[in-house]
Amino acid sequence: MSNNGKIDRFVEEFRFLSNFYPAPVKLDGVTYPSVEHAYQAAKTLDHDLRKPFLTGTAGQAKRRGRKLKLRRDWEKVKINVMHNLVKQKFQDEHLGTMLLDTEDYYLEEGNNHGDMFWGTVDGIGENHLGKVLMKVRSEL
Repeated sequence: MSNNGKIDRFVEEFRFLSNFYPAPVKLDGVTYPSVEHAYQAAKTLDHDLRKPFLTGTAGQAKRRGRKLKLRRDWEKVKINVMHNLVKQKFQDEHLGTMLLDTEDYYLEEGNNHGDMFWGTVDGIGENHLGKVLMKVRSEL
């Protein structure tokens, strides 16, 4: 943990906080290998277009998701979709305990790939993933 009450990167011992971490979650009754896979699949309502998200790496799922035509309501629902998937992930007893073990640390998805919506770059950004994780932690 960082010395300032903040976990600002989801790597090494905190890799489990990342959406790329392997943890099965369900979307519309279908099980995906990680939050990232399911989140990217949720960008479309077409179940045939979701099938490629059942396999491959989380990185591949993210790249595939960039090519999808987004469902009309995506901007309205994406934070709720993320919350539901992250909440499922941490229903796993072991992962839930690990999340609770972050106590009251501020969780920030610091990254260097430019995502200032879900995370931060050099401390700047909206950090919605961190906020979702802290909300789920408070719900556990």
